[in-house]
Amino acid sequence: MPETPNVRAEAPLQPGMRPRPSVAEIGAFLCGLFAFATLALWGFLAWPLPWNIVFGIAAPVAAILVWALFVSPRAVLAVHPFVRAIVELLVYAAATVAWWNMGQVWVGIVFAIVAITCGLFAGRRRLA
Repeated sequence: MPETPNVRAEAPLQPGMRPRPSVAEIGAFLCGLFAFATLALWGFLAWPLPWNIVFGIAAPVAAILVWALFVSPRAVLAVHPFVRAIVELLVYAAATVAWWNMGQVWVGIVFAIVAITCGLFAGRRRLA
């Protein structure tokens, strides 16, 4: 009799295939998209006219670039998982501070709680 009767063996993945994303990974992805949109909104609303275009485009592009370099599943630079978590937290913190700067403190607090929770669950799965 097997020791773990309720565990199903998973078939090996075909070459080039990736495992199906979990709910935690989808939540972390959505939090990242919300953070990028928040930075764009902050850039367009928090600055006067000539600078709002610059910051409205540059802030999310910089965050996406940092995300692609360190945090994405196919990151350009392979770093330690803790460095990856710190970079992810910095992107979330930037979005939280942007909400606070726009006068929406509660939106920033709720986003920070949701983003950190999703990041913790997704990070635990990556480390497991």
